[in-house]
Amino acid sequence: MQYHYGATIRIERDAGETLNLDIQQVLDAQTDAWGIKVSNVEIKHVDIDESMVRAITKQAERERRAKVIHAEGEFQASEKLLAAAEILARKPQAMQLRYLQTLSGIAGDKTNTIIFPVPGDFMELLMHSKTPQNEA
Repeated sequence: MQYHYGATIRIERDAGETLNLDIQQVLDAQTDAWGIKVSNVEIKHVDIDESMVRAITKQAERERRAKVIHAEGEFQASEKLLAAAEILARKPQAMQLRYLQTLSGIAGDKTNTIIFPVPGDFMELLMHSKTPQNEA
């Protein structure tokens, strides 16, 4: 004997199986007193009210716009980073000033550890100063 019960339920697409199990548990709890065991629950078709469809559509459109705005922001940020990198590459002094500004910002924090990177130019200078004449 099969009974069909119609209800309006909003579900996520991948939550269908979970919803089936939840409904089965609720039905089992309600029908145990009558001696009826629900053996299977399957949702085959769900009708969504037109106002709910419009609300879902509006939400999807808002999310789409937010993603586009975020992507445009990321694109503009990457353009600014490229321009900054080109300026820093042309002017070694600008890179040194940026380096000192970063160290100043780190020093203002209340942290116990400060990592002090050594500029590459300084390391090259140290490596070139080690000549065979100095070693003798």
